[in-house]
Amino acid sequence: MEAVIARHGGYRKLKSFGLARLCYDVTVRFCERYVPAGSRTRDQMVQAARSGVQNIAEGSEASGTSKKTELKLTSVARASLEELLLDYEDFLRQRNLPMWPAADPRRASLVTRRCRNADEVAAWVRGIRNDALRAERDGTCSNATAPGYPEIAANAALTLIGVTCALLDRQLAALAQAFAEEGGFTERLYRVRTAQKRRKGEMD
Repeated sequence: MEAVIARHGGYRKLKSFGLARLCYDVTVRFCERYVPAGSRTRDQMVQAARSGVQNIAEGSEASGTSKKTELKLTSVARASLEELLLDYEDFLRQRNLPMWPAADPRRASLVTRRCRNADEVAAWVRGIRNDALRAERDGTCSNATAPGYPEIAANAALTLIGVTCALLDRQLAALAQAFAEEGGFTERLYRVRTAQKRRKGEMD
């Protein structure tokens, strides 16, 4: 029999949640190193990153009684991460640092690495920096100078946020389709009541 309260929660198993939390941890570390303490930008970046995590979790927990709320909060999470993405883009633009194109192999290498925490992302950043310095010494660097840590770290964050946003886009599409096909709590309650009345009538 269909349950009145649908299965809900389980957000810790969502890839979008895991990546959003990684983006949050990376952003906290990035801001501590490269964004002035007490600045409004620093606070906004950290809060936007945190909002992405919290709203995915809250939406998942609310899904048992309100698919509409789950959709809304997941959408808020997506919007928060878009805001964060723009902050990283502005960081690079205001310092005349390049934003790596989508086809840049360094982006693909980070995605393929599937970092589990901020320490692993930091290790990847150091690896990219060291590779660039070696290429610069060998005369094989494609740029005039090897990219610095701020450029690499900001582009790493942009890559991770981009993947998270893509996952959330798919998640929102699936949630919207499920809501359109199955309805929300009111529709589910109606189906359960109807089924119970039918069974009661058959027993009588």
